[in-house]
Amino acid sequence: MSQELTSEQIQQALQGISVPAQPQIMVDLQMEQYMPDPDLEVIAKLISQDPGLSGSLLKIVNSPYYGLSHKIASIQRAVNLLGSRSIINLINAQSIKGEMNDETIVTLNRFWDTAQDVAMTCLTLAKRIGVENGDEAYALGLFHDCGVPLMLQRFPDYMGVLEQAYANASADCRVVDTENQVFNTNHSVVGYYTAKSWRLPEHVSAAIANHHNALAIFSDESSRNTPLKNLLAILKMAEHICASYRVLGNQAEDHEWNSIAHLVLDYVGLSDYDFETLKQTIRDLGTHR
Repeated sequence: MSQELTSEQIQQALQGISVPAQPQIMVDLQMEQYMPDPDLEVIAKLISQDPGLSGSLLKIVNSPYYGLSHKIASIQRAVNLLGSRSIINLINAQSIKGEMNDETIVTLNRFWDTAQDVAMTCLTLAKRIGVENGDEAYALGLFHDCGVPLMLQRFPDYMGVLEQAYANASADCRVVDTENQVFNTNHSVVGYYTAKSWRLPEHVSAAIANHHNALAIFSDESSRNTPLKNLLAILKMAEHICASYRVLGNQAEDHEWNSIAHLVLDYVGLSDYDFETLKQTIRDLGTHR
């Protein structure tokens, strides 16, 4: 049964890190909330396309106020737990967080587009390779780069450095190494602390922290970190299928994938041919834009 939260309680819960919501999704949500009978399923679908809104929603549901025994990553379940009135209060709280200029919106479109695509592809891959918790795979796809808009807010030249980081990526140089050299931090670290502030399940937060550290993770052939490896394997395949290296990195080739593909595919038990077939199938399904 949902417990209705007031606007004040939501504002209090949302203190801290805030990833900007997509303007168009905010418009669509506002329109839905003004319908005589707002459809929670439509609202959940819209929210689940946006990292900032989804993060805020999970932060509230995973807070002590709801007293859940385990932290959840399911957007649909979170919407059902909150109920329509609290969801509308959440939407209204997010809509007054401040306007972005056109240039920022255009830049962030690259982030929003890849987040949605990678999330849907993670969900599809989880089903295809038999990983049980599709909600967590989807959440990781949606949130893995949530540090990117926060880095951009802090460092106006960030996207140029990120492109260079993708260009430099190799077995000897992680994407985050280039960012560390320039900024003394990187979007994986910022994303990890954002995920922690949203109270995401710990292994989802850990996967965000390590999503550009796959070479080291998969080089360890022990049975440690199985939940982390399962999530990371799905994410790295999804990023490659969705061409994050082109959209975010502005590169013609996926240098990072080239350095880790053999380890990831060995881990999930796919041959190069199997993966290429799977990649084409997913692209043909239209999961990826």
